Amino acid sequence: MTSSAPAPAPEDLVALRRRYHHERERRVRPDGAGQYLGTDAEFGYYAADPYVGEIAGRAPLHDTVDVAVVGGGFGGILAGAHLRRQGVERVRIIDTAGDFGGTWYWNRYPGIHCDIESHVYLPMLDETGYVPEWKYSPGEEIRRHAIRIAEKYELYPDALFSTTVTDLTWDDTTEHWIVTTDRGDAFAARYVITATGTLTEPKLPGIPGIQDFRGHTFHTSRWDYGYTGGTADGGMAGLRDKRVGVVGTGATGVQVVPMLAADTAHLYVFQRTPSTVDIRANRRTTAGDVGADRVGWARERRENFLRIVSGETAEEDLVADGWTAAAELLEKLLPSFRRRGDRETFEAAYEIADAVQMNHIRDRVRQTVTDPGTAEKLAPWYRYACKRPTFSDNYYPAFNRSNVTLVDTADTHGIERVTENGVVVDGSEYELDCLVFATGFSVGISGIRSGKLPVRGRGGTLLLDAWDQHGTRTLHGFTSNGFPNLIHMGPQQNASSVNFTHILDEQACHAAILVAAAEAAHALVEPSRAAENAWLETLARDAPDHEWFHAECTPGYYNREGRGRTNGAGAYPHGAFAFHELLRQWRAQSISEALRARNSIGGPAPQPEPAAR
Repeated sequence: MTSSAPAPAPEDLVALRRRYHHERERRVRPDGAGQYLGTDAEFGYYAADPYVGEIAGRAPLHDTVDVAVVGGGFGGILAGAHLRRQGVERVRIIDTAGDFGGTWYWNRYPGIHCDIESHVYLPMLDETGYVPEWKYSPGEEIRRHAIRIAEKYELYPDALFSTTVTDLTWDDTTEHWIVTTDRGDAFAARYVITATGTLTEPKLPGIPGIQDFRGHTFHTSRWDYGYTGGTADGGMAGLRDKRVGVVGTGATGVQVVPMLAADTAHLYVFQRTPSTVDIRANRRTTAGDVGADRVGWARERRENFLRIVSGETAEEDLVADGWTAAAELLEKLLPSFRRRGDRETFEAAYEIADAVQMNHIRDRVRQTVTDPGTAEKLAPWYRYACKRPTFSDNYYPAFNRSNVTLVDTADTHGIERVTENGVVVDGSEYELDCLVFATGFSVGISGIRSGKLPVRGRGGTLLLDAWDQHGTRTLHGFTSNGFPNLIHMGPQQNASSVNFTHILDEQACHAAILVAAAEAAHALVEPSRAAENAWLETLARDAPDHEWFHAECTPGYYNREGRGRTNGAGAYPHGAFAFHELLRQWRAQSISEALRARNSIGGPAPQPEPAAR
C-alpha cells in the first residue's frame, strides 16, 4: 500500500459505508449512460480530424491483400508487426485517423502523459532498441514510438489513412473478406483483424442547450491549438484573457486542468465526481535506471508488472509505483487477483486495505488544498476500484490559484444546462468564452459493437445480430464460428489488465500465429461451436462475484453510470498472466493438431487449475 496509516476501527468502517452510499446517491442519474451523446449527426464536428488539413484524393482500391487490419492504434500496429515477423507480406492497416497512433494520435491535449510507467507501457522496446526518456512518457513520445514500430516493420506502404471501413463481408466462394470503405474501396483480404480499440469514439455530455453555446468549444481528443495557441507543454497565449470551463475530472481532466490553470484568465472546473489522485513523481530516466543494458530487459520488466497487478507472486517489484503499491485493491477492478483464504476473511481484509488507501488520498487532498471547502469537494468518497485511479503532482495544487474555481455539480446530478453565454449549475450561470469537454470516450464501444461497422459472415449472417440473439460467442475472445478468418483484438471474453498495451501485444502475437498456421495448413481460422461452448463454460465457471461491489459504487463507466456491473462470462477469471500461459499451451496443442488434420483451427482450450476464491 502507499500509506502506512493505521487500520480504521469497525465503527469507522460502518460510518464510511454510510458516507459512501450518501455520496453515491447524490450523483446517480436516472438516465444512466444515456446522459452522454455521440459525436455524430449535429455534433460530428467534435470528431473531425484537426491534424490532417485537406485530405488528399486517391483512386479507390480493388486489389487483394493477405491481411486487412481495421485500426491503426497500438493494437493494429502490433498486429502488423507480428504478422511481418511471421513472414506475411501484404498487410493493409486502415484507420479513420491521418496516421498511426490510435488514442495517441487523437489525444494531444496539454499535459498529456501515460499513467503506466513508460518502460512497461511502450511495446516493442526490446525490438526497436528504444529507451523512454521519462518514467511516464508525454503523449508525443508515445505517438512517435507508435510511428517507430510502424516504420521498422514497413507498415506504411499499404496503409490507408483518413479512411473508415464501412462493411466486412465474407465471400464463401473465394474464401476472402470483401472490405469496403467510405472512400470507394472494395478490396479482398484473406484474413481480417479488427483492432478498433476501446477508446475510439469521443462522447459528450447530453446537457440541455449544449448546441446553443456561442463561445468556442471542443473535445480534448481534438484539441484546438489554433484557438488556444501553445503546445502540449503549455504556453497557450490565446487563453490569457479567456474564461474557460472544463467539463470532466477523470484521467484527462486531471492532466489538463493544471495546464489550463497556468494559462487562462480564469478556469472553472465543473465536477460531478472527484477522481482519486495519488502521487506521480514523474522524472527523467536513463538506460541504467531500468537495466536497459540487458537483453530482454523490457519484457522482463513488463512481465514483472503484469505479475504483480494480477495478484501473482514476484520476488521483486521492478516498477514500484502507485499501481503496484495498491495492487491488492485491483481485485475488484479486474478479474485477476487470486484470493487467498476464505471469502469472508478476504473481504474483511480487503475493505480495511481499501479504507486505508482512500483515507490516504483524502488526507493528501486536505494537506495540499488550502481552502477547506474546496478540499472537501475534491475528496473522493467511494472505494478505490470504483473509478480508474489517477496520478498527478500538479492537479491539487492548481486549486490553490486565485484564478481557478471548482464548481461542484453533485447535488444537481451534473450541469443543469448550457446557455448562449455559459454554464448553469444550481441556478447560477458561469459566463465563459470557451468550454472544453474532457468527457472521454465511449469505453468498449467499437464500430462493430455500435453497429457502425456491419460484419457479415457465412450466409450473410450479421455478427452483431448473432451476438444479440445468442450472446457474445468466441474462442478466447478472438474468433467466432460462422465468421472464418476474422480475428478480434480487445477485452471481450479475453483477459485484461491496467497495462493494456501489454495485452494488445500478446493478442497481436496470437493473431499472427493463427494466420501463419492457417496458411501453412491451408485451413480456415474458425472455432467449432463445441470449442465456443467450452470457452464460455470456462469463463462462467470461476467468474468472480463483483456485482455487489459495483452496485454500491459511485456512478461511472465501470458500473454503467450506477446501473451496476453484472457477473458472468465477460472476461477470463484467472487473470491476464494465467491467460497468456493458457494461450501458449493452446497454440502448442491445438495448432499442431490442426496442421496435421488440415482443418479449421479452433479446438477447445486447455482447462486451467481452478483459482482459490
